Amino acid sequence: MNTTTVTDTLNTLNKEGYVLDFNLKSDCVECKSLNLQLYPADFIIDKFFRFEGASNPDDSSIVYAISSKDGLKGTLIDAYGVYADSLTTEMINKLKFKR
Repeated sequence: MNTTTVTDTLNTLNKEGYVLDFNLKSDCVECKSLNLQLYPADFIIDKFFRFEGASNPDDSSIVYAISSKDGLKGTLIDAYGVYADSLTTEMINKLKFKR
């Protein structure tokens, strides 16, 4: 995948079937539209894309392409560990190897 922006990446992943929008919680990723929580053992990170803020380090983020054991696919945007202090050890370890 050759994308230059977060938006381009999200659009490409959406075309690949990553249609759900996941949010990061302390011990899981959550899809509010499905009232679904996936804990570290319930999902895998298929791909990730790192974006550096050109003029502001606060604009840095990682886009994760996530799939569940049940075949659900979606994306998660993480602002480079902004929430790391509030994550469980299992969530930190799940996301860490991709950072």
